[in-house]
Amino acid sequence: MAEHLLFLTGHLARSRVERVLADLGQTAFSYEIVDIGVKVAALMTEEIISRRLKQPLTADRVILPGRYRGDLGRLSERFGVSFIRGPDEVSDLPVFLGRVGKPIDLSRHDMRIFAEIVDASALSLDTLTQRALTLAAAGADVIDLGCLPETPFPHLAESVRSLKQQGLCVSVDSANLEELETGAAAGADYLLSLTEETIGLAIKYGVTPILIPAIPGDLDSLGRAIDAAKAANIPFIADPVLDPIHFGFAASLGRFIEARRRWPDTPMMMGTGNLTELTDADSSGVTALLAGLCSELSIGNVLVVNVSPHTVRTVEEHDRARRIMFAAKQDHALPRGYDAGLLQIHDRKPYPNSIEDIDVLAADVRDANFRILTAPDGVHIFNGKGHHVSSDAFELFPRLNVEGDGAHAFYLGAELTKAEIAWKLGKRYAQDEPLAWGAAAPEKQQDRTRLAEAGHTLRTKKDVAP
Repeated sequence: MAEHLLFLTGHLARSRVERVLADLGQTAFSYEIVDIGVKVAALMTEEIISRRLKQPLTADRVILPGRYRGDLGRLSERFGVSFIRGPDEVSDLPVFLGRVGKPIDLSRHDMRIFAEIVDASALSLDTLTQRALTLAAAGADVIDLGCLPETPFPHLAESVRSLKQQGLCVSVDSANLEELETGAAAGADYLLSLTEETIGLAIKYGVTPILIPAIPGDLDSLGRAIDAAKAANIPFIADPVLDPIHFGFAASLGRFIEARRRWPDTPMMMGTGNLTELTDADSSGVTALLAGLCSELSIGNVLVVNVSPHTVRTVEEHDRARRIMFAAKQDHALPRGYDAGLLQIHDRKPYPNSIEDIDVLAADVRDANFRILTAPDGVHIFNGKGHHVSSDAFELFPRLNVEGDGAHAFYLGAELTKAEIAWKLGKRYAQDEPLAWGAAAPEKQQDRTRLAEAGHTLRTKKDVAP
């Protein structure tokens, strides 16, 4: 028997929900739409739904607006039917309902992230531990303790032991053999970086080495180190070394390809910092490209660095990239349409509402509440008294007649500025919502339920988006 869905919505969105669902044509499910009796669907509350939705329900599932923030569990228990959140925008309902592709699983990946703390030797043990825990929470699998040249690291052994006690995997990264041996003796899991000349240290302590060419760019010397590790029967990871742009970048890409040809089953690493750190470009795109290369070549380890402020979210970006690439590879598909976490400046679908949709919606509005939307022609703001469009927020303000209401003017100024930024960048804008910056910024938790229930507040009285 076909599943029966019930869509809860409000006055202003009902006609759009009806049209979008009707445009689906024949579906594997039946449905009905219920107007819960509020103008703005996102502002419905648990109490309103409980009071106005008639029992018993004949639906198998109830779909709520994505911006609803009430307790779904209590509603499901009360009505004996599963309540779930749909998408934020009505236009995204087809994808939500599975009409385009299949549900996306980003829970899996096959790439280990080494996150280097470059200045570890200069940090106190407490500060180092907190930094490490923050990196682990961001997605790092191994905390790499960077040792600076000619800089003492007297608390190296204590740092390794402390991080291990926190349940973290630790690597020690140094060109100094004494520091590498100190780290290995303290229980480090990995050593960066050893060559055919120094691999004996890893064999002595039974620690996993990251192997690099003894001579920069020389894959033959890397091969001899690999052979030595195999002969000693110890685990290892090979790194042909990625060079910066204009300092051997293209040739180093060729080395990775050749290394994979020579050693098809050898675990490999790529250090992405020489590109992300040393290129003045948004790191998310660079990371996506390098993660794609790692995915094609089955490189299961990356070493990431955050020294430059423009790479402050590099661990989060690598974490998102490895999940996207894994999912796309499993599907034998392009890494497109899986997740927007690396689309930080622009969105693929910035305008969920067409100009015609907005015109229809504006014509239906009779109250004084301002709605703000964006479309290809600019920022739209409208209420029952007028509909204005501009690409410049300053041009809109004089038409709104809120000069005598400071709080209202401040709110509209903030929202219009945000809408203008979104429009100029080609990002999706939603009134009363923060702009989404993907992995570039922490996701801000919004207590929209409190906002919805406080019906006397400025936004619910005057400035709520449909």
